[in-house]
Amino acid sequence: MGKTDWKDEAKSLKKKLSKLKARVKAEKPEAKTAGAKPVSPLAPASFPTLPAIGGVEFSAVEAGVRYQNRKDVMLIRLAPGTAMAGVFTRSSTRAACVLDCQAKIGAASEAGAAIIVNSGNSNAFTGAVGVEAVEAVTRGVAEALGLPVERVFSSSTGVIGEPLPYERITAQIPALVEGLSGDAIEMAARAMMTTDTFPKGASATVEGEGGSIQIAGIAKGSGMIAPDMATMLVYIFTDAKIPQPLLQKMLSRQVEATFNAITVDSDTSTSDALLLAATGTSPAAELNGRSKAGRDFEAALGRVMLDLAQQVVRDGEGASKFVEVRVTGAASAEDAHKVAMAIANSPLVKTAIAGEDPNWGRIVMAVGKSGAAADRDKLSIRFGDILVAEKGWRSPDYREEDGAAYMKQAELVVAVDLGLGTDSRTVWTCDLTHRYIDINADYRS
Repeated sequence: MGKTDWKDEAKSLKKKLSKLKARVKAEKPEAKTAGAKPVSPLAPASFPTLPAIGGVEFSAVEAGVRYQNRKDVMLIRLAPGTAMAGVFTRSSTRAACVLDCQAKIGAASEAGAAIIVNSGNSNAFTGAVGVEAVEAVTRGVAEALGLPVERVFSSSTGVIGEPLPYERITAQIPALVEGLSGDAIEMAARAMMTTDTFPKGASATVEGEGGSIQIAGIAKGSGMIAPDMATMLVYIFTDAKIPQPLLQKMLSRQVEATFNAITVDSDTSTSDALLLAATGTSPAAELNGRSKAGRDFEAALGRVMLDLAQQVVRDGEGASKFVEVRVTGAASAEDAHKVAMAIANSPLVKTAIAGEDPNWGRIVMAVGKSGAAADRDKLSIRFGDILVAEKGWRSPDYREEDGAAYMKQAELVVAVDLGLGTDSRTVWTCDLTHRYIDINADYRS
């Protein structure tokens, strides 16, 4: 082959390579979109069918706050007379929108209400500029819907420390109002996702006096998840007639065993908020805390909250295992909590689980470092139904291959009995994989 032939062949190959690169780029766009990442292997098969709640409407739009080619702002309109309750992060660096919600929650009003949420930017640690952004967004929604600004609640989730481009949100308020619909709850759930790989929803129905009561909720959360209220954004709706003080009391009671009992990475967010809205549109009689209907409603609310909380763990960044940590026999409730969270948050425990290694010595380590009262010779450890250790030593019946086989399951139970008392605590966590590092190493890039 002559020199000219080689040159022609090289040009031809170069042209083919260029076309191939262009095709690959077209098939895999670089823009950050919600659908670009693989769905967690622990995700439910599909988004659940949630009941429409009377007096609640949803919409979502593409505002380009951070993400391109996806809806990233959602609006919820609530009927006049809606009772609002909430719990929020206790972070000392909480975002301006959280502080604004805390100032507004619980105020008596017969007016309607609204919630506006953006993803991609948390508007946290942004000083006076952050306050200005919250005021502009809530004022814009209030004017568009004819509401007092005190009845407009906002949330932001995403990158910390960057000013929120709120003009992009306020410019879309007319479109948000126009798109309001009672059956768009899944779209709203998707619009507030950040590193989430699936939208999260749950519901329940309760028989009240004179009719049924519906509860439906949505949540977002995947990383920066550690209990100090909620560590995520959660919005729950019910058509129950219920006084606001009782609604708040029920919510605050139920948060301890649900959103305060999960952890992905031990990091508490600056932006966590859980808002509960009761529109009062159910035909059932007003609830009170002493009636069977009232007790049934609170129990159902707790189930919805736990379902959503556990879905957050199942979507933990990079998670491949869903882990229930049960601690029994503690000398106090505080000690049970300390031990459970020490195990659930331990990087050594979580990485052993990721590697399907039944390294029960790391459980012993976590118990010992927790600060709770413990006695080596009274401690027992189980993986599911497998007794691993007891009486200060490995159980004589334990076989390493049994533990290894158990660890291959996607859903695991780690149980510890301290043998010191009657108090207990159950929390939920996930494993820690290299994917967690990948997600968080380039979160802003």
